[in-house]
Amino acid sequence: MIRGKKVVVVMPAYNAEKTLKITYEEIPFDIVDEVILVDDKSSDNTIELAKQLGIHKIICHPQNRGYGGNQKTCYKEALRSGADIVIMLHPDYQYTPKLIEAMVYPIANGVFPVMLGSRTLGKGALKGGMPIYKYIANRILTFIQNLLMNQKIAEYHTGYRAFSREILEMLPLEENSDDFVFDNQMLAQIAYAGYTIGEITCPTKYFKEASSINFRRSVVYGLGVLKTSITYFLNKLGIIKSRIFDFEKGRKLQY
Repeated sequence: MIRGKKVVVVMPAYNAEKTLKITYEEIPFDIVDEVILVDDKSSDNTIELAKQLGIHKIICHPQNRGYGGNQKTCYKEALRSGADIVIMLHPDYQYTPKLIEAMVYPIANGVFPVMLGSRTLGKGALKGGMPIYKYIANRILTFIQNLLMNQKIAEYHTGYRAFSREILEMLPLEENSDDFVFDNQMLAQIAYAGYTIGEITCPTKYFKEASSINFRRSVVYGLGVLKTSITYFLNKLGIIKSRIFDFEKGRKLQY
């Protein structure tokens, strides 16, 4: 615990057998109370390895629900376990668990309710092997999003995130996509609700075993990101009202 707050790491897993062990072993268990792994119907030995490692709680989806659907289960289970602070850590070792402390303490101390590990605050993205087309798209999308959403976030597309319990209980996450754009919708909801998002610089690693979406799915994701930001902008103007920004009627996670 930190400041009497229970810290839970959630790991949305899909075919993570080759990288799960090295990721898990770097988690700072002096402050992390529990690890929850949600397996999205992997075809490898992710579940068996997770059991061997002694991961506290393992949830297995009977059908593949997608990256966003996996996260919905992750957060629901974390809240059910009594988490006060939840860190999403990809088990593909693209983000180092050694930064968990830096992500958690600002939340525990009441400085920020949300923390992101940004790959673009420093030189971590390209140095870590991010494909140049993804880097350029990342910067362009982030620039457009900041304009439409009146924010100053360094990167919207990182998968390294930490949240307070208050945030997870408040957001209508079930209204979000089950695909990769879930991440972006979640940040848009947080910004729409008026919360401040903190960031730290984070190195990243691109290698054969690390998960990465292909060019076609990257294009689909990019279009989804633009749609989310435009929807945010139009909602703020009162022109439309989307369910993902309807905090009164939106369904909350049931746990």
